[in-house]
Amino acid sequence: MRSRFNINNYSNLGQRAITAVVGAAIVISSIIYSDWTYFLVFACILGFSQMEFYKLCGLDGMLPLKSFGTFLGLLIFTLTFMIEKEQLPNEYLYLIFPIISLTFFIKLYKKTDKKPFTGVAFTYLGIFYVAVPFSLLNLAVFSVDKVYHFEIILGCLLILWASDTGAYFAGTKFGKTKLFERVSPKKSWEGFLGGAFSAIAVAFLLARYFQSIQDWKWLVISGIIIIAGTYGDLIESLFKRSIEIKDSGHGLPGHGGFMDRFDGLLLSAPFITAFLKIF
Repeated sequence: MRSRFNINNYSNLGQRAITAVVGAAIVISSIIYSDWTYFLVFACILGFSQMEFYKLCGLDGMLPLKSFGTFLGLLIFTLTFMIEKEQLPNEYLYLIFPIISLTFFIKLYKKTDKKPFTGVAFTYLGIFYVAVPFSLLNLAVFSVDKVYHFEIILGCLLILWASDTGAYFAGTKFGKTKLFERVSPKKSWEGFLGGAFSAIAVAFLLARYFQSIQDWKWLVISGIIIIAGTYGDLIESLFKRSIEIKDSGHGLPGHGGFMDRFDGLLLSAPFITAFLKIF
């Protein structure tokens, strides 16, 4: 039994590593190559993540407008990108409000839906929880002189990944003290500290080599990701526990779904964008 357990552990770790390497290569190359490749890849990630969210809502008996909600999310992402890129005037952002209001019109014709306003609420929740944070990344990446700076989004992801990786290995090796047992029994303070150390170490490297923003801002961003990213992970864990599932999906072998990989970014993005815009 002992050797079989170890083999499964190594198999899972290998699967995680392959998915991580391939996924990171696609994301990093798209970010560096051009603003348009960044847009396309992140639009796909947003679409998959939002569909996962709506699917989870369905498992709990909710009936959000999956396709229309995802369309709205992609519309917001596209408009913010085009406006920040100065391909569209700011006024186009007002298109979002009447289009979002169409959710009520659509629900009016869903005869089998006995709780239409609950469906509307969860449709909007998917937009605000998933689409808005991804769209705010567009504001962050164009935050310096309205020019696309791949270093900003890439740096944030590297810090986030370092935090996740450090937390995983430190928690696996040393984890004893529970961080938030009611929500996520496997998470530990040792893992949190391991993730924090890794994130800060990467932030120091970014401060040296990525000069799009001042050095100290990378350290602040790492602090935001350490705290907000951890809470983002816990919030998604709470959501999954409420419907008694382990992973948000199966799109990323060894990692679960897209939301499982980007949950920390969902809560970090609003704080990072606000920080970069204000300071």
